[in-house]
Amino acid sequence: MGVVEAEALHGAVEALAGSLQPHVATAFFVFSACTVALAALLAVVRLRPPWWCDCTVCEAYLTASWAGEFDNLCDWYAHLLRTSPAQTVHVHVLRNVLTANPVTVDHVLRARFDNYPKGAPFSAILADFLGRGIFNVDGDAWLFQRKLAAAELSSPALRAFAARVVASELRCRLIPLLHSASREGNGKVLDLQDMFRRFAFDSICKISFGLDPGCLELSMPVSTLVEAFDTASTLSARRATVPMQIIWRLKRFLNVGDERKLRDAVRLVDALAAEVIRQRRKLGGAATGSDLLSRFMGSIDDDKYLRDIVVSFMLAGRDTIASALTAFFLLLSDHPEVATAIRDEVARVTGDGNRTMAATFDKLKDMHYVHAAMYESMRLFPPVQFDSKFAAGDDTLPDGTVVAKGTRVTYHAYAMGRMESVWGPDCAEFRPERWLRDGRFVPESPYRYPVFQAGVRVCIGKELALMEMKAVIVAVVRSFDIEAIARSSRRPKFAPGLTATFAGGLPVRVRRRRARASGHNPPI
Repeated sequence: MGVVEAEALHGAVEALAGSLQPHVATAFFVFSACTVALAALLAVVRLRPPWWCDCTVCEAYLTASWAGEFDNLCDWYAHLLRTSPAQTVHVHVLRNVLTANPVTVDHVLRARFDNYPKGAPFSAILADFLGRGIFNVDGDAWLFQRKLAAAELSSPALRAFAARVVASELRCRLIPLLHSASREGNGKVLDLQDMFRRFAFDSICKISFGLDPGCLELSMPVSTLVEAFDTASTLSARRATVPMQIIWRLKRFLNVGDERKLRDAVRLVDALAAEVIRQRRKLGGAATGSDLLSRFMGSIDDDKYLRDIVVSFMLAGRDTIASALTAFFLLLSDHPEVATAIRDEVARVTGDGNRTMAATFDKLKDMHYVHAAMYESMRLFPPVQFDSKFAAGDDTLPDGTVVAKGTRVTYHAYAMGRMESVWGPDCAEFRPERWLRDGRFVPESPYRYPVFQAGVRVCIGKELALMEMKAVIVAVVRSFDIEAIARSSRRPKFAPGLTATFAGGLPVRVRRRRARASGHNPPI
């Protein structure tokens, strides 16, 4: 009996050992990989690469001591650039030269454009999220997407269609939502940032993809997938703040921490993009085929490539517009006199403050003060706070800064809007009048105001975006007073991301206005 039991026990032990063997091997492999990576990291630190330094800027960056004085990294960078004689600083541990000098911006974006592509390091950072989309490629891939998109965006038919979409979204969704909130008195609080994101998402889906998001057949709510989009944007941007790429690459290889969250988020983004493509194909000949996605589908037979294009246009059409509108109404809450001036111009230009939205659309181009207020808002709060290129070869910037091959060069639009050397002693003030000459809007050089980039890569969707933002501002400002709660444009707090996002959103209270003469509510 004892022998039988011993043999049974021996067999059980062997079976258990056999089942555990793969897990033990995996654990040993992970431990070995971590050990090798740690040894390599320590070796790099001991070797002290040529770009490593102990300067006060790098020390402040690595220890995050800047956070003791500044709420946001972008504000610290703005401070450094303001106090630099050349308006250029070098963060050596990032191999990153930052500038707020218009002459240097012109050099990078125009004069030496060929020497400053997006570059492989930048593409690697955003590859999981943006893939081969227009914002993450150079050369022929970029030129191909740009030509197709530019041809469609410049079409009068698409611009007219876009105006109809925006008018419909305002009339049927955004304005009724604000009316509903205003009827609930002081107790109703809206997150204006979230509301503008939803509005912009619906609009870009209709304009760029010819689809209403409500028609998508998804296994989970659209809101869940859009939240994943935000997560992917945030975590992708966080990669760029890591001093050495090996750190996030190792996490990605091991599928741990932020990299695991990013992979999960991208998987959901992929599902959203795949459904957009599937629905576009399903519509087939029944659709007009005049949207951006249809044009690309006519030339591309690679769903992964199409996915990257869909995600890029979502980023451009949703995040940037929502960011600009959110910042605008935060500023307006602190400057009610600007809201009054906008209402006066709308009434003057339309000839009747009670005209319908469709009639007002035709007059948007004549509203110079509104246009100036938009530009002034984006001067202080650009939707994309900075943009980076990587030097393809050695160079010397106009301010004398030596740039080695492979160095990241960043022009900082957020900092440029706060430079006395660029905008004068009142650069911190929200003053739309600075853009007006004899009551008419007069633009500045795009190298002083690179909110829409400049040179060869200037934003091709600029006019469409301005039309959408202008329409929203006119419709909302003439009908409502928007009051920000516990938020101020004088001390904003940003969340990390590829576009400027206010941490915690923008909680507001909405009050419906009464028409001055008739006492009736303004129409929508």
